[in-house]
Amino acid sequence: MSELSTPAPQAQSDQESLRRAARSIRHPLARALLVLTFTTGLVDAVSYLGLGRVFTANMTGNIVLLGFGLAGSRGLPVLAPLVSLGAFLLGAGVGGLLAHRMGDRHPRDIARALVIEVALIVIAVVVTAAVTVHPDRLSGDLVIALLAFAMGVRNATVRRIGVPDLTTTVLTLTLTGLAADSRLAGGSGAGSARRAAAVLAMLGGALSGALLVKTSLVLPLAAAAGLALLTWLVYVPAARRAS
Repeated sequence: MSELSTPAPQAQSDQESLRRAARSIRHPLARALLVLTFTTGLVDAVSYLGLGRVFTANMTGNIVLLGFGLAGSRGLPVLAPLVSLGAFLLGAGVGGLLAHRMGDRHPRDIARALVIEVALIVIAVVVTAAVTVHPDRLSGDLVIALLAFAMGVRNATVRRIGVPDLTTTVLTLTLTGLAADSRLAGGSGAGSARRAAAVLAMLGGALSGALLVKTSLVLPLAAAAGLALLTWLVYVPAARRAS
């Protein structure tokens, strides 16, 4: 019986060891998550600036914008945030299902999530390249749904791994930790480099995405797909060999 019960505790121990190791930005997993954080900036730049004031990764912002839109605030949509929220929840459900089936085999979990993410963003690239995408139209809602579903799958996967401050899509707690645990606030300053790197990664992605959107929606989406694919090709095989 003792031999039958050892794999689960061992897997939990390995997962916790991975989380501790990935707290350093030098760890391959932390770097992979930082790259995905950068792509979040690209994706949300496309959706917010190009698809009518809606987020496809930052669902907190969508809830707030939906409230503003329901109140009749000028220029803010209602349908688009609902499409994004619905697709995100579906994606998160699929990501959670995959994570539960994979157990603690995080390389396979990340691999499947990245396959889905890359595939959906590539489809969004094809749509935006093939037709003129307009906000508040079927074409715009389709691209929103594709991106939000992809981000939902990723969020569920990253949440399962549980590396502190590297959720890849939201920064509220990361910024809180950066300030609250700083030496100025009486803290140790531990984790400041990781938190600052996450903030800079998303800022850099948003800045790059905003600049690329001025040319077309295709470019930032293609960049997001390319970076997610690169993360898959570089990180996943190495993580499988190490596990």
